[in-house]
Amino acid sequence: MINNNKNNFESPIVIGITMGDPLGIGPEIIIKALSDPMLRRGAKFIIFGMDEFLEYASDWTEIDPYWGRCQHEKLSRDYPRNVVVADYDDYSVPIWKHGPSKSGGESSLRFCVDAIEAAKAGILDAVVTAPISKVSWNQAGAQWPGHTELLAEMCKSPRKVMMFAAGPLKIALATIHEALFELRNKFTIGCVYEPIDLLNDALQEFFGIKNPHIAVAALNPHAGEDGQFGDEEPRIISPAILIAQEMGINCSGPYPADTLFLRASRGEFDGVVAMYHDQGMIPVKLLAFKDAVNITIGLPIIRTSPAHGTAFEIAGKGVADESSMKAAIRLAIEMARTRRQNAEHRTHPPSSKLWRTGKTEVRK
Repeated sequence: MINNNKNNFESPIVIGITMGDPLGIGPEIIIKALSDPMLRRGAKFIIFGMDEFLEYASDWTEIDPYWGRCQHEKLSRDYPRNVVVADYDDYSVPIWKHGPSKSGGESSLRFCVDAIEAAKAGILDAVVTAPISKVSWNQAGAQWPGHTELLAEMCKSPRKVMMFAAGPLKIALATIHEALFELRNKFTIGCVYEPIDLLNDALQEFFGIKNPHIAVAALNPHAGEDGQFGDEEPRIISPAILIAQEMGINCSGPYPADTLFLRASRGEFDGVVAMYHDQGMIPVKLLAFKDAVNITIGLPIIRTSPAHGTAFEIAGKGVADESSMKAAIRLAIEMARTRRQNAEHRTHPPSSKLWRTGKTEVRK
């Protein structure tokens, strides 16, 4: 079914893009993003979705189709077209409905599952996921509430962290979708240490930063003010930082959050670990609302996503902004290229001497 054509250092980067919920803005932002010829020159692209919905989006955006079509059962790195849609024409989704639906959930789930399998098989160098509806997935009987949980299970990754790239900021979250008043019950040394560790790995592996300096945010105002406003800093955050430092990670803190993100935006730190969802998301949305990218780190594959939802209310109107999708695609290409360069460097370290004679390589 899947042509497992392993990538090498010379072949083009191949990016898989899942359509997300067909009834949302996914089809529109994908064709708008890839209509940029400069972006298309950076890689080859396989869209996991439905050609019918791309054609509809082409009509209402007045963008001439530039992609080819293939059977989703037969995937390859070697399509002659630079952009192809792996067409799931066996699914029936009502084009006129813009909202959560069982059919939208079933199809968007299948796009994701197949794209992840293709990345694991080496057919894709990265996966970019357009927005899905958690309600639709629930109606379809999915056992995962969203992308992150699906990716972690399929990749057998017990550790996973949500990261955002937004302009000059690279932020990982210690906790994600937790009610603020419930945070204290789930706030542990481990949940602070894990994003420090995974962010350190990601900055080296995907962004080429050899010894990243990571800042860790405090939880309480003024970093607790010596225990006057809570004891989480000395009891939880500082021990997690100490463990990371003992593991050789260049990290520091906890820093008061009200000034930390300004310092990071000016280049003082390579990455920041925020303690809870809105602490990290407010600077992300403030500095790069249209261009923010969601990244799942801790996985063996690269996954990026635009930092917004399905926007059912504007689907089919041709007014969706593709900026975040373009940024997610561009970042996926850069991450895949950096990972490949790192792998090539490990395979052929610069200390070795290499002479090329025709097609023969002599290494000493």
